[in-house]
Amino acid sequence: MSFDFDEDRVLKDFIIQQAKNPDSPFNVIDHSLKEAAPERSWKDKARSAIKRSDIVLVMVGPKTHRAPGVLAEVAMAREEGIPIVQVIGYKNGDYVAVPNAGRLYRWNWENLKNLLG
Repeated sequence: MSFDFDEDRVLKDFIIQQAKNPDSPFNVIDHSLKEAAPERSWKDKARSAIKRSDIVLVMVGPKTHRAPGVLAEVAMAREEGIPIVQVIGYKNGDYVAVPNAGRLYRWNWENLKNLLG
């Protein structure tokens, strides 16, 4: 999962909880860095996690389309050939899709099951 760490950390918790639903066809493995890491180390860890993923889920908030970490993770997923899905993280607002991350979907249970199942 990729998200704007400075603005939208709560979205990570929400999607992890949703993955625990009994009828959830997907699971989320949290590879988030818990502390600041040097740029080289962060990118190596992120690429390693992306390579082990079946899909990269981008949780989109108001500023996600400009978040440097998200943009780097999307580029890594593209380079590794990992599919990307982006989902709007909040009900209200006008959201911009992250460049090169595909179509932007509304966050609802049916979409998640279809996209991640």
